[in-house]
Amino acid sequence: MKTLFFLLFIGIFSQLNAQTIDSAWVSQNYSKLETLIPMRDGKKLFTCIYIPKNIPTAIGTEKHPFLMMRTPYSCAPYGKDQFSPRLYTTNWANYLKENYIIVMQDVRGRYMSEGEFVDVRPFIENKKGKEFDEASDTYDAIDWMLKNIPNNNGNFGVFGISYPGFYSTMAALSNHPALKAVSPQAPVTDWFLGDDFHHNGAFAIMDGFSFYSSFGKPRPKPTTEHAKGFTFPEKDNYSFFLKQGALKNLKQYLGDSIVFWNELMDHPNMDDWWKARNARVGCVNVKPAMLTVGGTFDAEDCYGAWNLYKAIEKQSPKTTNKLVMGPWVHGGWHRGDGTYLGNIRFGSKTAEYYQKNIELPFFEFYLRNKGTENKIAEATIFFSGENNWKNLESWPPKNSESKTIYLKENQKLSFDKPTKTSSFSKYTSNPNKPVPYSEGVHLRRTREYMNDDQRFAARRTDVLVFETEILNDDLTLAGTITANLKVSLSTGDADFVVKVIDVFPDNFKYDSNYCCLGVKSEAEMAGYQMLVRGEIMRGKYRNSFEKPEAFTPNKIETVKFELPDVAHTIKKGHKLMIQIQSSWFPLFDRNPQQFIDIYKCDDKDFISSDIKVFHELEAPSSIVLPILKN
Repeated sequence: MKTLFFLLFIGIFSQLNAQTIDSAWVSQNYSKLETLIPMRDGKKLFTCIYIPKNIPTAIGTEKHPFLMMRTPYSCAPYGKDQFSPRLYTTNWANYLKENYIIVMQDVRGRYMSEGEFVDVRPFIENKKGKEFDEASDTYDAIDWMLKNIPNNNGNFGVFGISYPGFYSTMAALSNHPALKAVSPQAPVTDWFLGDDFHHNGAFAIMDGFSFYSSFGKPRPKPTTEHAKGFTFPEKDNYSFFLKQGALKNLKQYLGDSIVFWNELMDHPNMDDWWKARNARVGCVNVKPAMLTVGGTFDAEDCYGAWNLYKAIEKQSPKTTNKLVMGPWVHGGWHRGDGTYLGNIRFGSKTAEYYQKNIELPFFEFYLRNKGTENKIAEATIFFSGENNWKNLESWPPKNSESKTIYLKENQKLSFDKPTKTSSFSKYTSNPNKPVPYSEGVHLRRTREYMNDDQRFAARRTDVLVFETEILNDDLTLAGTITANLKVSLSTGDADFVVKVIDVFPDNFKYDSNYCCLGVKSEAEMAGYQMLVRGEIMRGKYRNSFEKPEAFTPNKIETVKFELPDVAHTIKKGHKLMIQIQSSWFPLFDRNPQQFIDIYKCDDKDFISSDIKVFHELEAPSSIVLPILKN
């Protein structure tokens, strides 16, 4: 009789597992609970819990693990009969098939949760009494659900992308014993140095304004409604933001009610206010297993993924800590198949590979004790260019070495040091005609700029271009790139943008093996200048992000900064190119090119600057490349 029951169960389970996951399947196999979970200070957080309808097993009722996402973007739709489409249109479907209890929670002060919302709320290391932060809110939510949701197996996992990635990091710091596995994905980590709204102190004006014009609006009481954003009067972001003039002029559209925007304007330097909002500060003695995930072409939070992983490695060396980076845009590993981005193709369904071979096995092992954890490498990294996954023992790889390549006269790049005693390239940076970040006219910031063709920029007189000869061997970059520029300015400040570019051969064309659905037309790939990595540095922070310093006009000074990590192979027959410029608009705000508080300056303060980049014996500008040895 037991054997018959077991075979019947196997047949039912196999049939369910083979079905297409859609809205009908979800409503047939799951029930939804909406509840307010009390926190230690008395506030209650609105939580949607999708619970599997019990399936009989050979030994009784199945016990289910929890998988939770905490979000400031709403766990809509609201209503116990309304099921979230993301359950069956994204990677959540993999966990429905395995009968996980799915949890989505509005964080404190957002949508239907009580309390006051605080952006990237600082972590409190030693909380006392009713003190709370995002880590304690996670702890309290987990504790309540373990005691009140039946048929759970006592194991919790947390994941989330972008801002929910930040809340995943905070969850990992909660130290709840039931929390076994956490996956911060494209996690907001440091909003001053590299994520979303600032890179090395330069303000990401286009994303910052678009985001906070809606997200930043006050929510005086719980609501299911989304705040409306700003309606742009034209569909040309370059034109719109240039017409606004000084940064402070945008206040006319925002008013005084958007708290975090006002705080941004009041904290131009990396002071204690910013340091408290660095998600890495509490990553000590992390208890759950960690899987940090990101996209090498993520325009929003590429920095956060690389650097959160490194922080946990350094600050919590005993933690099981793994890294995955694929050729994806923001969240591209959960949406789409990851076969291409813009004009660049990757040769396989990279997102599907990740979902089946890394993320699901990670949670299955730690939450259901299925499979083996050691099948997931320490660092699983996709190298574009060669279009290949590498399973590495560490990141950066142990066999990666730093090698310096020098800017030379006549637009050349060479591993040989310059020998001339006087040599430089020069350009004039005019803030009234800034270098665009992308070709063409559009309103919303493109995702594809991360690997766009840079030929449009190379043709400008305010963009310096340096390139190697045609490579005789593959050049694989694996790690952090460092720009080390020797420059002089005619003014007190300027920005510096360094772009690392893969120049395709003049006869290059994708073959049929690289075809993929969604590519609208065949771009001209012969001579394509693929952006591999670009980064901006606000010059006044060259010596300290805490204490900015003016340049002495016409004095040679060093501007040294890191670009986010890279995993790319420049193939034999291609060339390596470096472009240098002093604006990247409207991706980042314009520098007035005077030593001044940019958030408070006036239209009249924007002036041109004559900039020299030196490539001579005593002042050799260079780029330090992380080259992977065979």
